[in-house]
Amino acid sequence: MLDSTSKVAPFRILHHTPDSQVYWSIACGVTNEEIVQHWDWLQQNIMRTLSVFDSSEDITSFVQGKIRGLIAEEGKLSMVLEDDPEKFREAFLRFEKWFELPPKEKLVTYYSCSYWRGKVPCQGWLYLSTNFLCFYSYLLGSEVKLVISWDDIWKLEKTSNVILTESIHVLAHGEDHYFSMLLHLNETFVIMEQLADYSIKRLFDKEAFQREPALSDPLQITKRGLEAHAKSEQFRTFFRLPKEENLLEVHESFLWVPFSHFNTLGKICLSENYLCFASQDGSQCHIIIPMREVVNVEKPDTSSRALTVCVRGKRALRFSEVREYQRLANTIRSRCGISPSPQHSASTEAIRGECQSLINHFEDNPEDVTLMVGQKDSSKAVSTEALMTVFHPQDVENLDPKMLKEKMKEQSWNIHFSEYGRGTSMFFTRKTRDLIVRGVPEALRGELWMLFSGAVNDMATHPGHYSELVEQSLGTSTLATDEIERDLHRSLPEHPAFQSDTGISALRRVLTAYAYRNPKIGYCQAMNILTSVLLLYAKEEEAFWLLVAVCERMLPDYFNRRIIGALVDQAVFEDLIRENLPQLVEHMTDLSFFSSVSLSWFLTLFISVLPIESAVNVVDCFFYDGIKAILQLGLAVLDYNMESLITCHDDAEAVTILNKFFDSVTNKDSPLPPTVQQAPVGNNNKASHLNVDISELIREAYEKYGNIRTEEVESSRKRNKLHVIQTLEDTTKQNVIRVVSQEVGFSAPQLDRLYNLFKRQHFLSCYWTMKSQALLHHDPSLAYLEQYQLGFQQFSTLFSLLEPWAFCSNNSTLSLWSFRLIDENQDGLINFKEFCCALDTLYSGSFTNKLKFLFKLHLPPAFDLPEDGVIRKSPERGRGKVDLQAYLKQWQNEILKKEETIKDLPRINQTQFIQFSKTLYNIFHGDAEEECLYRAVAHVTSLLLRMEEVGRRLQEPSSPPESTKPANATASSAEEESPTEDASNTPEGSDISRISQDAGPDLTEIEWSFSFEQVLASLLNEPAIVSFFERPVDVQTKLEQAKVSQLKLKADK
Repeated sequence: MLDSTSKVAPFRILHHTPDSQVYWSIACGVTNEEIVQHWDWLQQNIMRTLSVFDSSEDITSFVQGKIRGLIAEEGKLSMVLEDDPEKFREAFLRFEKWFELPPKEKLVTYYSCSYWRGKVPCQGWLYLSTNFLCFYSYLLGSEVKLVISWDDIWKLEKTSNVILTESIHVLAHGEDHYFSMLLHLNETFVIMEQLADYSIKRLFDKEAFQREPALSDPLQITKRGLEAHAKSEQFRTFFRLPKEENLLEVHESFLWVPFSHFNTLGKICLSENYLCFASQDGSQCHIIIPMREVVNVEKPDTSSRALTVCVRGKRALRFSEVREYQRLANTIRSRCGISPSPQHSASTEAIRGECQSLINHFEDNPEDVTLMVGQKDSSKAVSTEALMTVFHPQDVENLDPKMLKEKMKEQSWNIHFSEYGRGTSMFFTRKTRDLIVRGVPEALRGELWMLFSGAVNDMATHPGHYSELVEQSLGTSTLATDEIERDLHRSLPEHPAFQSDTGISALRRVLTAYAYRNPKIGYCQAMNILTSVLLLYAKEEEAFWLLVAVCERMLPDYFNRRIIGALVDQAVFEDLIRENLPQLVEHMTDLSFFSSVSLSWFLTLFISVLPIESAVNVVDCFFYDGIKAILQLGLAVLDYNMESLITCHDDAEAVTILNKFFDSVTNKDSPLPPTVQQAPVGNNNKASHLNVDISELIREAYEKYGNIRTEEVESSRKRNKLHVIQTLEDTTKQNVIRVVSQEVGFSAPQLDRLYNLFKRQHFLSCYWTMKSQALLHHDPSLAYLEQYQLGFQQFSTLFSLLEPWAFCSNNSTLSLWSFRLIDENQDGLINFKEFCCALDTLYSGSFTNKLKFLFKLHLPPAFDLPEDGVIRKSPERGRGKVDLQAYLKQWQNEILKKEETIKDLPRINQTQFIQFSKTLYNIFHGDAEEECLYRAVAHVTSLLLRMEEVGRRLQEPSSPPESTKPANATASSAEEESPTEDASNTPEGSDISRISQDAGPDLTEIEWSFSFEQVLASLLNEPAIVSFFERPVDVQTKLEQAKVSQLKLKADK
């Protein structure tokens, strides 16, 4: 059993198979507590599983495999820590051998785990690569191999049930896959989640992916890189930092908090341009310090390992118990441009004294803080005042109750500023959120929105950028500008600011400048409503940067053609409804109603459904807490109307209930006059519904649902994004199949498989490069048929797998001619409809149509163009500048296009006819009737040449006959004997062999040609050829073979 000379641990767990003399050591421990921990783990993760096996031998084999896998996993983990490349290389070689993927496929990491086939687990290895999830197991003589591409996954989640205590569930192609018994399940799940999200962004959601340069090269993706990217993303989201920032260093430390007079434990997070701190002791305190605001870094006390950061505005922050305080201080100095030069060293004492005086001054006079927001306002801003200031200036002498309450709010915030600071280096605490919930004063709204959203940093680091955009976009005419002009007067039309040219012009400039800055988003409906509210409380340039913060950071993927971000957050909202409002779920099992009705809530931040004076309070909370605030308020709205919603009979009644509720929401503290306040829209009888104060509703939302954590929301977003994207993709597929099915003879299941192959070929061109032509032309905003298209290289590979006669080898000249023929609009790309119509002709078309396809292969534009396969640019599509004239001309040509008849086809000249004959030889090569078919082609060729000669003699009866000589091989007919050589070895000059001596004049000196009717009539007289082309094709088998060979063909390249 065990080596008797080895030192045996005092506590062991052994596995024994009945009727066996062997005991297997499963675990050992030095102490009783250690062995009990092992036993508990075995009970939770292994012993529950053993009941699914029928025999004790199977149980023993499974336990052995599992324990060995765990030992290997531990070795692999230590290998990773030691950065041992040799073991990883061995794993990569096994990965290559088992799955036969293309050599460029990058293995990211691997884990030991069990994969469940039905109720039986298979112990093996899980391999996670850039584009695929793979599993391999070989146990008891049974091999299990699984390959799933990340872009095929619909669901990825952690689950548990009676048998599986905790496992990872993957849904792909309608099949469920479960992976369990992972030593580090959470780590594995996070990596899988990151790879799936990476694939979704790169292949489906290009607009978001282009903002992620760290992930641009799929050949450089590593586990460490994914983890660093995830941390940086979380860091930027929490502190609302620009997308260029990356988390570089993290240091644990204490920060002296002057308003509480104690040190709070937390972490210092350092990026390229920001020094941030977040507490970890539950105080919910964090601070953001832009490096541009740092004036000095001092190290007053080495005994406490402390450093002091002095910032503008007579502020100083003291960090203590920093393990690497000296290196951190040097790093901050270098990033702030404070180099320890000789002059600097000479004045160390003076700087220390100045810095210490700043600290003392701040502690003694906390109210002496200068305003930093707006210090770097661009002098080129078009409008320097918020519209509310212009159209509703505050009356200082007005002492009515609402104005008095407004003044009290302002005083509360001023006290807060004096204690916690003001501007970019302000402390964010729980008290800050309490003030937000109560409502922000009108005079401070723009300043605080800029601060909480992080837009203040964007504007400070891009001085003059907005003015430049306004100048550059002035006078441009695009689809975006046309849509903007159409919606300008629909933006808060009841507000005086947008009944004048001042407000309309400002709105036009901001929206046009943003569309010019970000053409991928351009302009989408709802942006006008949001921007109009921003302009009421912020200066024009500030409103622009607020719009940038919302569209590009706070509400990612909301404002594009597919509004993916909003759909994802609606799915998150549904999950929260199930979790927090079970009574409502029991009554309304289909929660899709809430998704449809809440879409405008998310897109406009409740601005479109609430009166403006109430909606701005919601926007206050949104800029502080992000989408979490909107989700909380949505739950509070449904909770408030729970009884009414439960008793309603249909969706229309529920919509009416919610509309009446929103009309009854008021802001009793709003100082705005009635001319500015928005009148209720949907309810003329307000007495039927009690008024609800917006401050009370928001407070209730925070009290009941404030425990929703931002991390949980982000995790739910990632989980639901997979399903949302795949649902949209499936909808696209169904629409495409519905359109194409009217044009071809394929069945719906066959079209479904063809579409999957077509889309897969598109993705195969994108997996290992970012410069694929197909990927560059992919635009989800285009019409369904245009979303996935193939360039020549992709088409050639797929067409060679599917065409019925194997005459087009990959990247051959015939493939190029076929590509040009099928590419009807000559844009260098082939869509699914064009591809299917061509295949339908070759599979089930009549003999005439198949021959016509082959005939047209040898006519312009397919035959005569240079054989370079270069993609020609089509009229530019998307949201940039569009050549509308080119589109109109293209549409006109399609409308006027008539059904082509055989008489419309041009004649084929001698060069084209020779190549046509060679193509027929290629098609027949390898067929069982090859010899007979070759003889038939030779006979037809000879016959056509004789017919051409006779025709010429009849047309010129009076012309004296020219001297004759034997015709050479270039213009001769085929020999009567069929060629016995391989078609690929047939000499070009002898494809059409000699005709007999009495065939007439030398045809090489005469330009001869044939019509399609002549070729068709001649071939119809050859039963062997007619029978060959009318032979049915097994479409199902062809599709199955293509599916198997598609990835393998890529791997063999």
